[in-house]
Amino acid sequence: MFTKQLGIDLGTANTLVFAPGRGIVLNEPSVVAVSEQDNRILAVGIEAKQMIGRTPESIIAYRPMKDGVIADYRVTEAMLRYFIDKALGKWNILKPEVLVSVPAGITSTERRAVVEAAVRAGAKNAYVVKEPILAAIGAGIPIHEPRGHMIVDIGGGTTDVAVISLGGIVTSTSVKCAGNKMDAAIADYIKKTFNLAIGDKTSEDIKIQIGSAVPLEEELSMIIKGRDFVSGLPRSAEIKTNEIVKAMSRELRDMIKAIKDVLQETPPELSADIIDYGIVMTGGTSQLRNLPELVFRRTGVKAVLAEDALYCVAKGTGMALEHLDVYKKAIITKR
Repeated sequence: MFTKQLGIDLGTANTLVFAPGRGIVLNEPSVVAVSEQDNRILAVGIEAKQMIGRTPESIIAYRPMKDGVIADYRVTEAMLRYFIDKALGKWNILKPEVLVSVPAGITSTERRAVVEAAVRAGAKNAYVVKEPILAAIGAGIPIHEPRGHMIVDIGGGTTDVAVISLGGIVTSTSVKCAGNKMDAAIADYIKKTFNLAIGDKTSEDIKIQIGSAVPLEEELSMIIKGRDFVSGLPRSAEIKTNEIVKAMSRELRDMIKAIKDVLQETPPELSADIIDYGIVMTGGTSQLRNLPELVFRRTGVKAVLAEDALYCVAKGTGMALEHLDVYKKAIITKR
């Protein structure tokens, strides 16, 4: 077994690379900085993320993945090549087998784009597996049993909801409403309420530090700094948790609706299992304070946050690689 293997959780917000035997070897933002004059790629990952909102006109720092799928093919390929090379080390000459995660609602064209980008970025073979299956494997759910398990994977670009039984997806949906939409909603709310312009990074910090899915009795507060829309000068203001809950209410409602839609399509036998075992939540955005509590209040089904929620999909890619023959059914395409 000389072939190297890598599992890639190619996300809208972050890309994680898992190497069997070594665990997660790389966790960097899915951001690329491109020079406009000669179309050269200047920085990828952490270095590029630090440039967002701080670049001169000649440099653009942006995310080549939008809503969980490739929006800019050339840049995604360069980003993948950078991550693969960095994970393998520079003295590596063997091409790795790569397994990439994709949203549940992906089209065949989008899927082919992912496979081609991975192969052109230096992979020997590329496999694609749907995120809910990988998230379930990574969260330690025994997916091959004849039992219904519901998984909700909330990342930066998409919320994937699926009911899994006997190693396959029974019903699923994927909505393009997740962490990034929440950040945008917070920025929008602050613009309307405080007349203050803030960047993407600030709105993400607000969500992480004081955000919550349900109103809190003891609110947390935070000082935000930005540019005043009226005077154009820098200014700071104080914002509290319950205002953030209000700001994100529409996005949270969309996510809950996706969960309810899947529950409504679930066969009765599996519904009984889901009541017994609850809903497992994975993905970075599922770590929002009290999100499982909101899901329980709206659906009546208890929800639990998986251990290491952020890394479930990446761990799942690793486990699927180690047992490729077992997960053959879940693996969609090979090139």
